[in-house]
Amino acid sequence: MDSWRLKVQHKSGFDYAGPVSSSYNEARMWPRNEARQAVLDARVEVWPPARTYRYEDYWGTVVTAFDVHAKHEALTVTATSTVETLPPGDLLDPGDGATWDEMAVPDSVDRWYELMLPTKRTSLDSSLREISADIKAAHATPHAAALAVCEFVRGEVTYQTGATGVQTDAVQAWRQRAGVCQDISHLTVGLLREMGLPARYVSGYLHSRPGAAIGESVVGQSHAWVEWWVGRWTAYDPTNGVAVGERHVVVGRGREYGDVPPLKGVYAGPKSTGQGVEVTITRLR
Repeated sequence: MDSWRLKVQHKSGFDYAGPVSSSYNEARMWPRNEARQAVLDARVEVWPPARTYRYEDYWGTVVTAFDVHAKHEALTVTATSTVETLPPGDLLDPGDGATWDEMAVPDSVDRWYELMLPTKRTSLDSSLREISADIKAAHATPHAAALAVCEFVRGEVTYQTGATGVQTDAVQAWRQRAGVCQDISHLTVGLLREMGLPARYVSGYLHSRPGAAIGESVVGQSHAWVEWWVGRWTAYDPTNGVAVGERHVVVGRGREYGDVPPLKGVYAGPKSTGQGVEVTITRLR
């Protein structure tokens, strides 16, 4: 089992139309330590300089919080991390995992209740609810149905940079049949929850070249994928049609994008004139 070592540099920030007197911010750009990835090094740097502190939020994502009280016309946050990642391991066969009856027992529903409810960005319309019901009815196991949902969404929604914004919801992306990884993940999560499966939205990074050479860098943006529970959690990238593995770096999980935005804040001063994002990922090993 060959691990990868990835260096991720994520630079983000805001420009303002004039001096801002103070701002209060949260960055979710620090990768997680967990079973399939190890964070070897990580740091978050802020300009203008500010004291930062870290904590884990309700969903287990590491948050770097900071206030800036010096006047500033731009804010920049740079997160740099080195992460060891593993290939997909011990994947479930479509016929394995919990049964539909087991998923419906009260203990299971109560345990994952928050991850079974629709949210602003994952709610479905009547046509999508019918599609979810049809896919569920056509598959003997929840895991097989979940994989079919991923295949269905990937086949119907074209990945198109710039087609949507951070406020776009699953229904909008479905109606225009185009979106980015965030939209594809929201639509997938919505369909999974509609059929009674607990589902999570995952935020992180992806090295986009499967056969990347050592030292090869790619320029990209934050990436999103999904996880569902069928007796255990299974991670899948519906945008690329692959199991989550050595090219993926997990930063956070939640019900939808609103739980894991890379950078958000409030401030006092003139309007923001834009947000810049630069992500560079390099394979080190």
